[in-house]
Amino acid sequence: MSQGVPVSQHEQRQITDEQFHDATLIWNYHQMGHEQRPCSAAIGLGSHDLGVATTAADLYRAGLFPVLVFSGGNSPTTRACFPRGEAVHYREHALNLGVPDEAILVEPKAANTGQNITFSRELLAEAGIAVESLLLISKPYMERRSYATCRKLWPEVEVVCASEPLELDDYIKSIGDEKLVVDMLVGDLQRVIEYPKLGFAVEQVPGDVYDAYERLLGAGFDSRLIST
Repeated sequence: MSQGVPVSQHEQRQITDEQFHDATLIWNYHQMGHEQRPCSAAIGLGSHDLGVATTAADLYRAGLFPVLVFSGGNSPTTRACFPRGEAVHYREHALNLGVPDEAILVEPKAANTGQNITFSRELLAEAGIAVESLLLISKPYMERRSYATCRKLWPEVEVVCASEPLELDDYIKSIGDEKLVVDMLVGDLQRVIEYPKLGFAVEQVPGDVYDAYERLLGAGFDSRLIST
């Protein structure tokens, strides 16, 4: 199950039915709905969420890829729970779940999704691994952003996205803070909207999702925004 920031560190707020509807629309949009299938390699994208490593271990045991890169250094939101770095803690968790050490590569420096993709690509090339298809494993609400980033930075590879199979209600329970989860959904969607303008990702976002985003922004779900 996902690992989040302790509830006591964040303001609690009961969200309205309308806000939950908007959050669910964004949650569903963030997920690509890809059918899982065998790929040349996988990348587990670093974050606060240990569910990424759990899902990566499950998919490895299912035979969907022969080699797995865990990518991620540290950030202000992960330093407390993963003091040795996201990728290092992910690797330790996957080893405990039965993934063999020889199947794991660690990329410990990436500080954003673009670096996750770029540094992992370099690491796989250095290891002599030819990649025609790639399974990107992320937090549930990061699938679309990771897909858009990879399509921009590694366009020749076929991309399949995966995440821990949770509904929004279950994810909120695992994190323990409704407002924080909605803030994270809004923050990730802002990146999906803004990054194409910076050349970091391909463009997307339909009107109904954008309208839900604007309503949640207006309601104050804004703690995870980036400066634009």
